[in-house]
Amino acid sequence: MDTLQGVLQVLLIAMATALLIASIGLVLIARHIRNLRVPRNADFFTTLRYVPLVLVILLDLLDFGLDLLAAPVSWLVLDRMGLYGLRNKAAIEALIPFTQPIPTFTIGWFMARALNLGEAPGTIPHYIDAEYYETRRRALPKHEA
Repeated sequence: MDTLQGVLQVLLIAMATALLIASIGLVLIARHIRNLRVPRNADFFTTLRYVPLVLVILLDLLDFGLDLLAAPVSWLVLDRMGLYGLRNKAAIEALIPFTQPIPTFTIGWFMARALNLGEAPGTIPHYIDAEYYETRRRALPKHEA
């Protein structure tokens, strides 16, 4: 019984640490990620080719730290960052039991590059999403000179 309690305690500490690191990291890189020009209609692997490795690691840490609560939180975070191609995968993976310790976003990020999956940045014409980006640009706060 003491062994089980010790294992659960270590697991809870690891989950809390992962959640703390993910939260701080996502706050720190949120502005940079929102400024990426990921096409709105980009699929999972195309979106992964646009985002930096640190983001997918933080998303995997968030998934591990929140366990079953990761689905709605990940959906909201990815939606606010404009990474629509990653939302469905995040929600589905978060709802499947015992997959939280598997860094699926990180594995997908490496697969997208190693196997040349998805469209590389710059290969999707920007005129496809011109209206979306113009609307988003207008919504950004103006910088004072």
